[in-house]
Amino acid sequence: MRVLIDANVLSELRRGRNAAPAVVAWFAALPIDEVFTSVVALGEMRRGIELVARRDKLQAEVLERWYARMRRRLGDRVIAVDEEVMIVWSKITVPDMLPDYDDLIAATALVHRMPVATRNVADYLRVGVDVIDPWTTQSSAGGPS
Repeated sequence: MRVLIDANVLSELRRGRNAAPAVVAWFAALPIDEVFTSVVALGEMRRGIELVARRDKLQAEVLERWYARMRRRLGDRVIAVDEEVMIVWSKITVPDMLPDYDDLIAATALVHRMPVATRNVADYLRVGVDVIDPWTTQSSAGGPS
């Protein structure tokens, strides 16, 4: 089963030994060729690195190396935001947008018919996206949006 990984899961996995054991175990069980993410989640990661760089250049360098390794492992399994995603986005954001960039990731998941692995279960379910919460390893089906 192909799965779209949200930024909060990527961030958790970056914690290494300090990551939640349930998230690490869930991710380790996935075939790597079934793991996808959105260019939006990568943008969130890049923004975080830029924020860290403002106060801690050494930590930002560590994060840059992690990002480069993660990006290489993803290869071509990063999904861009295209016109079809934006059309779905325009529909699911009326009348209310989701927090942060979740609405763009939700639209990507809907277009590509993938569940989203995230901790933000309620937000994604609200717009009809199937969700996997790696912290609890529970799956939830989104309803009609």
